[in-house]
Amino acid sequence: MANIIIVGTQWGDEGKGKIVDCLTEKSNIVARYQGGHNAGHTVVIGADKFILHLIPSGILHKDKMCIIGNGVVVDPLALIQEIDELKARGISVLGNLKVSKNAHLIMPYHVALDLSKELKKGNKKIGTTGRGIGPCYTDKASRSGIRMLDLFWPEIFMEKLRANVADTNYMLKQYPDVDKLDADKIYKDYISYGEILAPYVDDTDITINEAIKQGKNILFEGAQGTLLDVDHGTYPYVTSSSACAGGAMTGLGVGPKCIDEVLGVAKAYTTRVGEGPFPSELTDETGEGLREKGAEYGATTGRPRRCGWLDFVVLRHAVRVNGLTSLVITKLDILDGMDKIKVCVAYKYKDKLLKDFPKELPILEGCEPVYEELDGWSGHATAGVRSYDKLPQKAQDYIRAIEETLGVPVSIVSTGQDRDDIIYKKHS
Repeated sequence: MANIIIVGTQWGDEGKGKIVDCLTEKSNIVARYQGGHNAGHTVVIGADKFILHLIPSGILHKDKMCIIGNGVVVDPLALIQEIDELKARGISVLGNLKVSKNAHLIMPYHVALDLSKELKKGNKKIGTTGRGIGPCYTDKASRSGIRMLDLFWPEIFMEKLRANVADTNYMLKQYPDVDKLDADKIYKDYISYGEILAPYVDDTDITINEAIKQGKNILFEGAQGTLLDVDHGTYPYVTSSSACAGGAMTGLGVGPKCIDEVLGVAKAYTTRVGEGPFPSELTDETGEGLREKGAEYGATTGRPRRCGWLDFVVLRHAVRVNGLTSLVITKLDILDGMDKIKVCVAYKYKDKLLKDFPKELPILEGCEPVYEELDGWSGHATAGVRSYDKLPQKAQDYIRAIEETLGVPVSIVSTGQDRDDIIYKKHS
C-alpha cells in the first residue's frame, strides 16, 4: 500500500466509493479533497447499504481517520445529518472524522442563487443539483466566502454574513418569487451548527502532512470525475472544482512528491448525469437496459443517468490529465448476457477523425462516435466472480483491450455491488 489518489475517469458515478471502501482496509487515512454534497458514494456491505455525500466512505471501517479537506465546500446541516445517520446505524464518527478549518461553507443564499440562475437559463441550463455548490465556489474565488473557522469568530462571521446577504438580496430582486433572506436567522442557525461541529474541526493540513512524515498510508478521494473537472471537463457542463488528481494537492494542502499512485476508476460502460455533450450516449433499448440493470440513478438526487458504451477517447483524456498509473473497471457484471459489446475508439467530426478529446464545445456536440465491436460473454457470468482467472475468457479479452488501447494496466475489477465482489488483478 502507498499514498494513492482515487479519481473518476468519466462523468462521475464510476463506483469510487466502493473502491475507496475496499482499499481503506490497508490505509490509515481517507481524505476527501473537493466537491460538496452534490456527490454521493454508495457502499453495499452484506444486507446494508450506505449512501454517503460528504464523509469519505472510509468511515465505515473502525479506527480509520477520515478527513474533509479545505477543497470541499460544506453544507453544515447536511454534514450534521450525515453524522447523525451514521451514528444511528452504529458507525463511530467522533474521533474518526476531521473537517478542515479552511473548508468553505454553503450558505442559504448560495442555494437560492443556484436554483434561481438555473431556472432563468431555461433550455441552456447546466443541470446542477441546486445545492449551492457553484455559488459557494464563486464566493471562494471572489474572496467573499465564509469558512468553517468563521463560525468560531461570531463578530467576524456576522460582518461577512450581513455583507453577503445584502448583496444576494439585491441580486434576487430580479426573481420576484424568491423570498428575501434574513441574516439574523442565518446567523443563529449557523452558530448552532458550529457548536455541534466544533469537535470535528481541525488543522487537517497539519494532520495529513504529519501522517505522511510517519509513513502512514493515505487514500486521497475525489468526487465527480475528470469530464466534470472545471478545467479539464466539458465546460461549462462541469462542476465548480478540480475533480482531477491535481485537485488533491490544493484541496488538502500536500505536495505532489508524496503521491505514489493515481488510480483511475471507470465503469465498463459510460454514464453521465445532467446536461452536456455525451458522444457515446445510447438513447435506445440498449441504453435503457444498461440504466435499469445497472441501477443508474443518482445516489444523491435520484436522477436517471444517461448511459452509453465505453468511450476510449474520454479515457485517453483521463489517463493524460491525471497521470494514471492504473485503472479500476467497475460494473463489469452489467455487461453479462450481451452477445456483442461496442467501444468508442474515435469521434468523427465532419470529414475528420478525432482520437483526442476535443476542447471546443461546438465540435464535441457535433461529433459522432466511431465504434469497434467486441465479442460479449453471453451464456457466462462475471457477477460475483472474485478471481481473475475465473472470469469468462471474453471478459478477460475485454479487459485486455482496455489495457492495450490506453497503455495503462487494470489493477482492480469490480463484479458486483457487494464489498467482496472484487478482483485484485495484479495479485491474481
